[in-house]
Amino acid sequence: MSKRARSLEEKFKVIKALENGTHSLAELESIYNVQHTSIYDWIYKYEKYGIEGLKESSSWRKYSKELKLKAVKDYLSGDYSLREVTRKYEIPSDSTLRQWLKKYNGHRELNDTGKRRSGSMTKGRKTTWKERIEIVQDALANEKNYHQTAEDHKVSYQQIYQWVRKYEAGGWDALKDRRGRTKSEEELTSEEKMKLEMRRIEKENERLRAENAFLKKLEEIERRQK
Repeated sequence: MSKRARSLEEKFKVIKALENGTHSLAELESIYNVQHTSIYDWIYKYEKYGIEGLKESSSWRKYSKELKLKAVKDYLSGDYSLREVTRKYEIPSDSTLRQWLKKYNGHRELNDTGKRRSGSMTKGRKTTWKERIEIVQDALANEKNYHQTAEDHKVSYQQIYQWVRKYEAGGWDALKDRRGRTKSEEELTSEEKMKLEMRRIEKENERLRAENAFLKKLEEIERRQK
């Protein structure tokens, strides 16, 4: 599904259509060309912040070192899922939290986040095949939010855009660097392949948890309407 800016009115119409039972979740996904995970987020923000929560933020948020550490430790405790932590600390996306986890697990400093430039201004850099796979996975998991993914991984908007197009046209092999020598099909080690599979399973589990939570919410709405 394509990624585009959604108006406040459009988000509100989707939420009300679900509450009123005029359309099913699957119908709304098709009508508005939006993923169910986005609809879950709209409902969460609307219930927590009201109509203001559905507005798009035009500025970068700042995160202190202390907040980042709390978020990372909450997730590593096993008591919270990625989505639960991002909602608790109002982090813009799962990929942002993953970057903090990657730094923490790599014994790198988690510094205060200052005001940053738009992700589209981030310069490109050299990447490995494994990195390109991870970056494309994050972009797809976040509905092709190229700006946020570019900022999270310190690559350019254009790089991610091209990698996603290559993946959609030719799969993961299409992300290999064809310049110079031809890389082996066995470029990923068994451990790296296992890590990628674990990431895929984690994303699927996140989706299932969100879907179950949403179904429970719908059941509550239906009970209130009776």
